[in-house]
Amino acid sequence: MAMSSLLSPITPLPLSHCKPLHHSPFFFSLKQQSFLTLTNISTKPTKKITPRRPVTTQSKGSDESVDVPDRLISAVCYFYPFFDGIQYGKYVITQFTAIQMLIQPLIPAIRVFKSFPFNGFLVFLTLYFGVVRNSSFSRYVRFNTMQVIVLDVLLIFPDLVERSFNPKDGLGLDVLMSLDSTVFLFLLVCLIYGSASCFLGQVPRLPIVAEAAERQVP
Repeated sequence: MAMSSLLSPITPLPLSHCKPLHHSPFFFSLKQQSFLTLTNISTKPTKKITPRRPVTTQSKGSDESVDVPDRLISAVCYFYPFFDGIQYGKYVITQFTAIQMLIQPLIPAIRVFKSFPFNGFLVFLTLYFGVVRNSSFSRYVRFNTMQVIVLDVLLIFPDLVERSFNPKDGLGLDVLMSLDSTVFLFLLVCLIYGSASCFLGQVPRLPIVAEAAERQVP
């Protein structure tokens, strides 16, 4: 009896008693909720992501965003190539009293820098690995430091000329004196211009070395 009742066909309900699913309140609420969710997703404004631009290295006025410590560090770095190339001023310094008075306060620091033969190389390594490759420093400091390093590296060329071409008198000596004096005056101008610009919060762009330095600073 029980088996026959299980196997007996189920009498279907009349269609009049079956309420369409899409008319049910539950289905309507789900449909409404799904529509609202899709509407919220589609109407949510998308935030435009713009790539972060590096700090520009061209500045005509004072950059108030540059911190005072960054200005001081950058300004001090410009003394490095000047101290390293002070020997090229041996002809100019003896001829002009104004330059002697300008250099006089720096003599103690120059003596300390020149007291050990590898001081220049140690400062080079410190500036490059400790500042330029150190992301904790701002790009302003790293760019100025890299510019100083490139300027110092360029001193290899007049040094090679002076070692291979060392006349004692005549036209050769005049050419050598002119070369050394030009190098020294260029270093002096870079020191004054670079340090003064950094103190004012500007970004100095030294000729010859600025583009090379910017390519090395991410």
